[in-house]
Formats: sequence, C-alpha cells, structure tokens
Amino acid sequence: MRAVFFDCRTGAAGNMILASLLDAGADAGWVRKRLEKMPLGRWSWRLEPVKRNGIVGLHLSVVQGSQPERNLDTINRLIDKGRYSPATGERAKKIFRALAKAEARVHRTSINRVHFHEVGALDALVDIVGTCLALEYLAVDEVFCSPLNLGSGQVECAHGVLPVPAPATAWLLKGAKVYQDELTGELVTPTGAAILATLARNFGFLPEMAIESVGHGAGTRVLPAPNILRAWLGQCHKTDGGREDLVLLETNLDDMDPQVYQHLMDRLFESGALDVWMAPVYAKKNRPGIMLSALVSADDEPAAVDIIFRETTTGGIRRRAVERYRLPRRMVTVKTRYGLVRGKLFLGDGPTAKFRPEYEDCLRLARERKIPLLSIQEEAVASWRRGRKEKN
Repeated sequence: MRAVFFDCRTGAAGNMILASLLDAGADAGWVRKRLEKMPLGRWSWRLEPVKRNGIVGLHLSVVQGSQPERNLDTINRLIDKGRYSPATGERAKKIFRALAKAEARVHRTSINRVHFHEVGALDALVDIVGTCLALEYLAVDEVFCSPLNLGSGQVECAHGVLPVPAPATAWLLKGAKVYQDELTGELVTPTGAAILATLARNFGFLPEMAIESVGHGAGTRVLPAPNILRAWLGQCHKTDGGREDLVLLETNLDDMDPQVYQHLMDRLFESGALDVWMAPVYAKKNRPGIMLSALVSADDEPAAVDIIFRETTTGGIRRRAVERYRLPRRMVTVKTRYGLVRGKLFLGDGPTAKFRPEYEDCLRLARERKIPLLSIQEEAVASWRRGRKEKN
C-alpha cells in the first residue's frame, strides 16, 4: 500500500501539511484547480521555497479578500459543490466535523453554532480540502504521523490570550502521542491537529517503507530548530493485521504466596487486560521469584495498575509503550466427529489465516468421549481446513 508519514518535530499547521504534500509530488495546479470548484469568492495562494535553518521547504500562504463566517453546514455544502470523489469529500467533511466538535466542546455549544472565524474559514478550507486532494493525487492509502511537539507558553487569538496548546487543539489530540521540549509558542494549530487526528492511523515511529519522495512544508515562524514538517511518501508492506498502541506493565515478586497468582491473573483479565503472563526470575539476594507482565490498552491501564498494587506486595511497576500487530478475528463453530467445537478464526490471506479451537470445548469432549485432548484439538483444526478447502 502507498503511505505517507508526517514527521512533525516542530509541530504541525494546515498549511505546512499541504505544502509538504505538494513538495512531495502532488501537482499544485491540479489541487488548485479543484479547490476553485468551491464558490469561495476571490482568493489566491502563494507557494514559495524558503530556508529554515539551512533547510529549504515549501511555504504556503493564502491571500484572501473579505470572507463571511461559516458554520459546519455551510462548509459541508461548499464541499458538496466541489463534486469531489467520495473519499476526498468524506475525508474533508470528517476533519471539519472534528474541528467543529472541538470548538463546540470548548465553548459549550452545538457544532452547528460554531463559526470558523478563529481558524479562518478560507484558510481552513484550502488547507483541509487541499490536503485531502493532495492525498488523492498521490494515491495515499494510509497516513501515519510522528508524536506531535506541542510547544509551550501562550497564544493570542480572537478570545484573548490562551495557553498552549489551545483548548480546541488539546481536545482534538485526545489519544494522540504528544510532547513538549524547549521550543516555545503554538507549534500545533487547531487545523493541523484536526487533519492529523482524523487521518493518521497512529502516532509513532516511521513505519517500514520503501521511500519514493520526501516533501518539506515550511512553517511561518523562525525557530531555533528547522521549522519544517516532512512528508515521507512510499510503499508500505500491507499486513492482514492492524497495529495497536498498547502498554506493557511489569513487576518482580519474590515474597508472595504462589497461590495468590491465579487470583491476580483472573483479576487482571477481568479488568480488560489483553494478556497476562509470569516468568521465573532470581531477584535481590538471589531470591527466586516471578516477573509479572500484563499487556493492556491505555484505557485499561489505570485499573490494571490499581489491581497490581492492591493484590500484590510490590512497591513499583515498570511501564513502557509497545506496539503489536493483530489479525482480525471472529468466533466460529466447526462440526467434528466428536461434537461441535467453537474456536477463533484469525482472518487473512494464505498462511495468515488460521483456526484455534477453544480449550474448554475440546476439554469437555475429551472427558465425555474419554479420548486424548490432543485428538480433539487436531480433529477440530482438520475439520476447519476441510471446510475451507470445500469453499475454495
């Protein structure tokens, strides 16, 4: 699949995202011609190469005349009048809806009462719809993004002086990976946050890809670091599994009754843990113990931490962010000569498709028939394979 990775070490703004895609190979004339299908009155843009700390990037600025304030319904109608492809139109509407929801949340109003004066109605339309058009031109299937550098300090806006990140930006980036360093000022704008939070599959490292081109979108401000957003365009290996951001919790236990371990494992699974395991270790003073590991989602992390502290003698828990690939799955039932067996069907093509029979079903049949458990398991897998072969 074709993918783009946005490297946002100095933040992200809508014009930087669009400029990086144009610099990576999207045809500016093609994008501009389609933007003009929306009845926006008189406007133009200026695209020019600029240097930021010795690195040349493409800077985009929109030149506009008087523009009315627009709400979400008005913007959706403008996008409809552009007669864009379904994918491009829906992407653009989804981004604007996210932006409207964030503003509505901050101002405690409905999304249709939000007017896009703060982010600039025309600027936002050019940046958002233009980005979606550029992705269409480049035939991008997936969007990835680095963790976002938010900046710090304060920013002036129509509502006065606000902390960085602005409230709407903070709300939009719920669930994204963010950080702050020594750079000050507003580095991620609401428009940039809306685009990336809506389109990015995840916020992490550069995925494995065969690079075709790299585009540089320059920011307006001059910073101590190069104010450049890079778009890495290339081919990614498409897997059948989706990639998930998870949390791995670990702690060493060497002074507990081993009978507690099963209860602890049960409690963690009940709280939503995706996997729990224990491994023998030698701890301080060469004491034998176990290392408890629990794989959880970010949402379930607080509950898992609370259970580990409550149910064990540990005084500390190690934590690290991890990623995993996960095949899509569903429960199916196969008919064997011993009876019905449920199991997980891991979906995919070729060798990634597999069937795992449920242990409890196989154990029940093994006891009823008084035959080895392994025989039931093997028969269930063979039955699934026969059914798959018949369908093909």
